[in-house]
Amino acid sequence: MTRRAACIAVTTATLSLCANVADGCPQAAASVTAGSTLVSATQRVHLDAKSTVRDLLRHPAFAGFAHLILPWDDRAYDEQMPLSRIGSLVPYHTHVDPETVATGLNRMIDDAASGNTVFYRFYSDAQTQQQPARIQTGLFFFRGRPGAPFAVIAPGGGFSYVASVHEGFPYAAAINSKGYNAFVLRYRVGQGGTVATQDLAAAVSYILVNAASLGVSPSGYSVWGSSAGARMAAAIGSHGVAAYGGVNAPRPSAVVMAYTGHSDYASVEPPTFVVVGAEDGIAPPAAMTRRVEALCRTGTQVEYREYKGLGHGFGLGIGTAAEGWIFEAIRFWETSMSSRPGK
Repeated sequence: MTRRAACIAVTTATLSLCANVADGCPQAAASVTAGSTLVSATQRVHLDAKSTVRDLLRHPAFAGFAHLILPWDDRAYDEQMPLSRIGSLVPYHTHVDPETVATGLNRMIDDAASGNTVFYRFYSDAQTQQQPARIQTGLFFFRGRPGAPFAVIAPGGGFSYVASVHEGFPYAAAINSKGYNAFVLRYRVGQGGTVATQDLAAAVSYILVNAASLGVSPSGYSVWGSSAGARMAAAIGSHGVAAYGGVNAPRPSAVVMAYTGHSDYASVEPPTFVVVGAEDGIAPPAAMTRRVEALCRTGTQVEYREYKGLGHGFGLGIGTAAEGWIFEAIRFWETSMSSRPGK
């Protein structure tokens, strides 16, 4: 089997690592108090599939930012709708599991009830005044071990909405379960991929600059994205955060991409993990395998997963052939960190 064929004809293609990403972190400092919300232990009330949108929006753990948990910026919600129907809010997505959604939300509720900040504004007030749409951005923080590396997750939604409830919080909870820190990005929608990627660059920059105060390691971070979010993650992997207005920082140690048609790549790429459904009509496997082939030709370490019977937007793939892929991706990230020069 030729090297090219190995990249596309088998489920997993693992090639030699050659993406030498420099280590280090920015030296600038910034406050991490903006946008903080603390909730007392007496307010630890969990949500489940029978809870309503109103329960979510009025929950004290989410005071001041609850609307950013839900996908859309520009529409009113039926507050009596139960979370069992939350999949109806993310039309590009499938296999939305309400209990999994609730588990991610409850993880934040517990953290907030313990007195921890779960939401951060990464743009300053002055930056938001310059571009008011930045008020729709922020980072949801799922704490892992103090000093552990972090992942930043960009959910999808066709740059029309942000499916954090399906492709953000559940991913973060899974990554968290292995001890790592995870941040879910809420980015601007309706302005295309470049603006959204600028938000991702600003968010990564914020975390790196404030790594000590946040209690995360600035080394070995990864970027994760699904659908539109995968385009953003891949762009940061290819070109770095500085190319999108962020600080001068190392590129991620790994990029995890789920079901996207993104085709751009650089001559040197971070290790990349790819998943897609075989029946995806929005981001067909052929589009993803073309990029996988290109990365293989550069010598990038790549693992590729294609799941039979699945379409677009399956998230964790609970109850499908894809279930468990996220733990394979975490292992891939761990391997990528251990393979970095100097390790």
